[in-house]
Amino acid sequence: MKNHVLGTLYGMAIGDAMGMPPELWSRKRCLEYYGKITDFLDGCPENIISYQYKAGQFTDDTSQALTILDSLIETDFVPNSQSIATHILDWAEKVHAFENNILGPTSKVALKLFQEGKSAKEFSDESVSNGAAMRIAPIGTLFPTTQKEELCRYVAAVSSVTHTSDITIAGASMIAMAVASALEHNDREKMIEDALSVEKYAMNLGASTPSPSLGARTKLGVRLAQAYADDETAFLENLYNVVGAGVNTSESVPAALAIAYYSFDVRKCALLCANLGGDTDTIGAMAAAICGAAQGISEIPEKDIALIQKANRLILQNMQMQSSKKGGKSNGKRMYRNRCSYARYRDGN
Repeated sequence: MKNHVLGTLYGMAIGDAMGMPPELWSRKRCLEYYGKITDFLDGCPENIISYQYKAGQFTDDTSQALTILDSLIETDFVPNSQSIATHILDWAEKVHAFENNILGPTSKVALKLFQEGKSAKEFSDESVSNGAAMRIAPIGTLFPTTQKEELCRYVAAVSSVTHTSDITIAGASMIAMAVASALEHNDREKMIEDALSVEKYAMNLGASTPSPSLGARTKLGVRLAQAYADDETAFLENLYNVVGAGVNTSESVPAALAIAYYSFDVRKCALLCANLGGDTDTIGAMAAAICGAAQGISEIPEKDIALIQKANRLILQNMQMQSSKKGGKSNGKRMYRNRCSYARYRDGN
């Protein structure tokens, strides 16, 4: 289990870091500037977000995911909005996230309102961006696929600081369930099936928005993956143009699920996301986390793990797994729940 939880975390970090240089550039501009990205790169001096990063450094996607884990450890894995917001704000202040254009549009406004002691719900109820989904992958390691509704409610609670709309909760729940499924079954078809299975329930946990169906768009992305199984360029071109790759949850979550399905390998997935165009770091973080959950850290290239550790002064290997089993049976299967304690060490401490 620890192997696959670490695979999830490092997969998320690798996908994020690989997709960092061309973040939020159009596919056309990515192709003109880079041609084809084949490895980790420094941030681009012409990119208003990534210019401040070095090769292998991850962005706010992974940083916020780990910050939320810090909060959950502090509260014994009972989501607490006050604690989560405080942890994210502490991180934001340390990295000057507000000044350096690091935070996404919804998180930036919601956290500012929280900082001022005001409710962000009126704003977060209308959010459609992918801030909740981008940082949710580790939550998928806490639940078996049999606990679909429990997972969705937990995702909603963790996301509520900044995102409370139907589409954002559903998108985050689909990513978390995809991680849970990949970890449990290591089967790309089952991963998509399980991710799709939580959309309807999760959509009812948030405020209504005029958003398209995540399920329909995910199925379309999977059909593109199947149609262009032997042509990566054509797959990415069609995925970008038909499903989309922007910051909206309705584009980035289906794109991430489709690329995870297409590749089911962390490094391949990260490179596909980096070359897609659009919200490359976020799509990479979500998709490669799913692949990492399936593969486990043992199947991720050691050089990629070493670069993530060095570039971010971060080691995730010291992690204690605490597994508690619930008695009773459901459909003949034992119910279980995994809780993970993540120890992070920076600067050798």
